Amino acid sequence: MDANLLNDLDSPHSMGTTIIGVTYNGGVVLGADSRTSTGMYVANRASDKITKLTDNVYVCRSGSAADSQIVSDYVRYFLHQHTIQLGQPTTVKVAANLVRLLAYNNKNMLQTGLIVGGWDKHEGGKIYGVPLGGTILEQPFAIGGSGSSYLYGFFDQAWKEGMTQEEAEKFVVKAVSLAIARDGASGGVVRTVTINSEGVTRKFYPGDTLPIWHDEMEAHNSLLDILQTSSPEPMVS
Repeated sequence: MDANLLNDLDSPHSMGTTIIGVTYNGGVVLGADSRTSTGMYVANRASDKITKLTDNVYVCRSGSAADSQIVSDYVRYFLHQHTIQLGQPTTVKVAANLVRLLAYNNKNMLQTGLIVGGWDKHEGGKIYGVPLGGTILEQPFAIGGSGSSYLYGFFDQAWKEGMTQEEAEKFVVKAVSLAIARDGASGGVVRTVTINSEGVTRKFYPGDTLPIWHDEMEAHNSLLDILQTSSPEPMVS
């Protein structure tokens, strides 16, 4: 076997990814694609990149799959202890700062970017971005992963304050599907998690139900169509 192929097979599992977190009027919506790659190969086409930290806080994971999983596991453990000590659910801010603390203190060893989102009775729906290096940013929306570079202009044009839950969910699915169409490292299905005062709702959108973008549309009146037709009409001078 080609040495380059062996190197690809031995590469770390990486989530060349699209992850999104959006606030709306009443809560937050988190969304992600499902492709996990090993070098140039798709190792898992239906992975779940939205991980539960507590009953009211979830995290979207990108970058190294192993790094993002270990950060999520540690934070979930610490938050469980924190909840037992307080006797009440943790806030989104506390969860996000724990993620930030682990990411920053281990920034030389971790290759992962995370988006923390959730709802609590003190501040409502909140989204925090924790990119590579451990900075923490509270934002009305956050995007990450390799597919995010295709989405900044779309968010600038389409994002609006005070969206309803339905509008926010449709917006997230549309954004992830756009990244899947443009980014070779993003693909598979779209998963969303909606968190508000009523609880958590997970949704799943198969790849064949996602919006179709320009490059994916069936070609009409193309050169191939012309060549496949019967002999052309002679030109008349």
